[in-house]
Amino acid sequence: MKLTISRESLLTPLQSIAGVVEKKQTMPVLSNVLLEAEDNTLTLTGTNMEVELVGRVTPVHVDQPGRITVPARKLSDICRALGDEAPIDLALEGDRLHVRAGNSHFTLSTLPAEHFPNVEDEPESFRLELPQKELGRMLDATAFAMAQQDVRYYLNGLLLEVDSGHVRVVATDGHRLAMAHSDLQTGCPEPRQVIVPRKGVLELARLLDDVESPVTLVIGDNHLRATVGAYTFTSKLIEGKFPDYNRVIPRGGDKVVLADRATLKNTLQRAGILSHENIRGVRLNLAPGELQVFANNPDQEQAEDALPVDYQGESLQIGFNVGYLIDVMNALDEAQVKITLSNPNSSALIEAENDNSCLYVVMPMRL
Repeated sequence: MKLTISRESLLTPLQSIAGVVEKKQTMPVLSNVLLEAEDNTLTLTGTNMEVELVGRVTPVHVDQPGRITVPARKLSDICRALGDEAPIDLALEGDRLHVRAGNSHFTLSTLPAEHFPNVEDEPESFRLELPQKELGRMLDATAFAMAQQDVRYYLNGLLLEVDSGHVRVVATDGHRLAMAHSDLQTGCPEPRQVIVPRKGVLELARLLDDVESPVTLVIGDNHLRATVGAYTFTSKLIEGKFPDYNRVIPRGGDKVVLADRATLKNTLQRAGILSHENIRGVRLNLAPGELQVFANNPDQEQAEDALPVDYQGESLQIGFNVGYLIDVMNALDEAQVKITLSNPNSSALIEAENDNSCLYVVMPMRL
């Protein structure tokens, strides 16, 4: 294999693919990136057996086609350290890849391409196209609520649900729930639900730009494949049954609070400084026209704060994990936030005042 490529053309896909490759691997070849050169195209592939990312670079001057795997992070670090001026020559000589640019020369170890695992192809069951911007918005609005290393493995991911007129994503860790949807005529004959693992969600979100150009999703029985520009991303799906999120969403709350989102977020952040380090509990006292926020900790330290709100109902005291509330404030981007409550033991429903495309449910705490 022998080719010449500009630093910029190589560095961008290499950095994306190095993000997929885990630092600690049980199989050495999984720390490598697969390079395949032919027909003036260089294809780069990285995988951790759960997700796979393929990037294609054209045009590339290929003197000699071939395929080999090299350490992903080392090649990425080398490219980042090189100057922009000189093109990069990659040449496979024996079992070493030689990287030359200007006066610089690096020799990298390799492993045979045959050792590199392939994500098996499977028949696609449904194909969907939607704007990158829209999918990115839904992932950004919900991904923070995914569980991390929960024994209920189906919570360590994101539910993607498609029916004839909607695309919906839902994440929950058992204490809070985030849901976002997009009205889209999908042509899906019957509702489909798949669970995309956490790593897959984060890597897919990283690929998406704030543009209207489309991302193509192919949903199979065991994999989700996304094509974004010159990249093809594949993620295994989590087997299991996602909880019925409709049962979690509180209905019929009679206490509706309207507040300025930025002011509420700042108030919560200030009070959270003196909340208990582990449970992060704050107490909210709701009265007509005002919301008070209280926090304390085992060192007998206390915080009290208040903000004006649009509320005319009965008084209510309720406790929450302050971090969960702040996460929701960060995910919303409208100026006014609407919080619907019913009693101290019922979950809060949080939405933007004039936008129902995202909703959040946060369970209360006993304080």
